[in-house]
Amino acid sequence: MNWLLDLTPDEWNAVRLSIKVATVAMIASLPPGILIALVLARGQFWGKTLLNGLVHLPLILPPVVVGYLLLLSFGRRGPAGAFLAEHFGIVFSFRWTGAALACAVMGFPLMVRAIRLSIEAVDRRIEAAAGTLGANPLWVFGTITLPLILPGLITGAILSFAKAMGEFGATITFVSNIPNETQTLPSAIYTFTQVPGGDAGALRLTLISIVISMAALVASEVLARRVGKRMDIE
Repeated sequence: MNWLLDLTPDEWNAVRLSIKVATVAMIASLPPGILIALVLARGQFWGKTLLNGLVHLPLILPPVVVGYLLLLSFGRRGPAGAFLAEHFGIVFSFRWTGAALACAVMGFPLMVRAIRLSIEAVDRRIEAAAGTLGANPLWVFGTITLPLILPGLITGAILSFAKAMGEFGATITFVSNIPNETQTLPSAIYTFTQVPGGDAGALRLTLISIVISMAALVASEVLARRVGKRMDIE
């Protein structure tokens, strides 16, 4: 069984890069995820259905299509990519940052849905009571709404992280499969399946992917329950 833990330097790099990419994607998605979830849960405006559809579009589109659209938009010759590279020196295509962007886009619908459901479950009368005492909406959201939706926030963040850990199609289309730069766990596993004698490496990384993803999901459930129980006590 020692061969399961005997990872090569390139395999370790793929593991570390996957965790790095998934973490960055999750953290970067949180602010817009909360905002969009709040708008969808509370807003009443023309085009709400369209916005909801656009948010959830990555769930039903082939990941390769999402990756290609990102390449057209954020590639070096794309409108957003060229602007960011010229004015801010930010480059996404064929960089690990591009992998993080692709993972963030693919995991965004899962995060938004979890947070939105939590916001919709909040008793609006509690917020209204705070408003009658003179608290402004931003203060009400930060001190009342945000703590109440914390379990959903944790669930959405972990689901986004887990989705990012397994993302392949959009990532490989947008940033390719470059060792030590954009080769995440799914890309590394795919590479091993394409070369003779790569079964052992593919199996090792597959088991590591399962362990990390399961650990993230279990942590999400445990944290959400603990936060929920603490809120019930308070």
